[in-house]
Amino acid sequence: MVNIKEEKVQRLMEKQNVLLTIEYDGTRFAGWQRQPAKRTVQGELERVLSTLCCMEIHINGTSRTDAGVHALGQRASFCAEFGIPVERIPLAANNMLADSKLAGTGDIRILKAESVPVGFHARFDARGKKYIYRIRCAETPDVFLRNYRYQITEQLDLDEMREAAKLIEGTHDFKCFQAAGGEEKTTTVRTIHGIEIYEAAANDNIIAKCDDMTTLSKNIECEREAERSAECEIRTSKNAEREIAIAVRGDGFLYNMVRIITGTLVEVGLGKRKPSSLADIIVSGSRQNAGHTAPPQGLYLAEVYYDEL
Repeated sequence: MVNIKEEKVQRLMEKQNVLLTIEYDGTRFAGWQRQPAKRTVQGELERVLSTLCCMEIHINGTSRTDAGVHALGQRASFCAEFGIPVERIPLAANNMLADSKLAGTGDIRILKAESVPVGFHARFDARGKKYIYRIRCAETPDVFLRNYRYQITEQLDLDEMREAAKLIEGTHDFKCFQAAGGEEKTTTVRTIHGIEIYEAAANDNIIAKCDDMTTLSKNIECEREAERSAECEIRTSKNAEREIAIAVRGDGFLYNMVRIITGTLVEVGLGKRKPSSLADIIVSGSRQNAGHTAPPQGLYLAEVYYDEL
């Protein structure tokens, strides 16, 4: 006769589909995707989870972030049998991910683990994502932010950038914002649900984890009038330090799409392009007509959206 304790262990050892929410500092990684002889986010997570589950684990991430790109809310799913409750996976895995050189805190952290239906796939079932790109405008670069901001020594005209961003929103063929070298796509048509450009607090630690773009928009509208008047004064001073955030939400993104959009908007903000030029760039479908690719260290995967699980 099986006792209660044995029944509990047997239930725990049944194969389950698990969805993880993960944050990481991408500075010391060669990107998300596992690569031979290179340290990657996927590789580190699979190493730890395989040890924890006593079996080889392969996880499916939502976004294959590049080297140097960070995440506040990456999602990944995997199927496995393990002898602990799902909700305890973060604690157990984070202890194994901790780096003693970093005072017991690793550069990857599992924020949440939850059971999801069999057949659920973190990447293919995603309905949208939000990225936040951070820029620091100051005459003198900050050495401590070199891995976390795109640092520009000139000031940006946010009103011009917002005008240009409006032309990007909606459903378009975004081939012009796709870099070479990524995974081949069957279509380059995507929908951008919203782009918000706003001045952020220097010490907010990127935490713009709003539930949705509507919340973010409300916060921005409350501050916008005061911000615009302040911008007039800021533009007159080259020494002013400003933190700019660009939040982009869409149903999907092409390779380096957010970074190329950011680079193009920065050129608008610097007066190198007119806001109206964005319409012509999109129609052209040519990568050569768009702006430069902003560096990876300013980019953060903020959220991944799903239908109700």
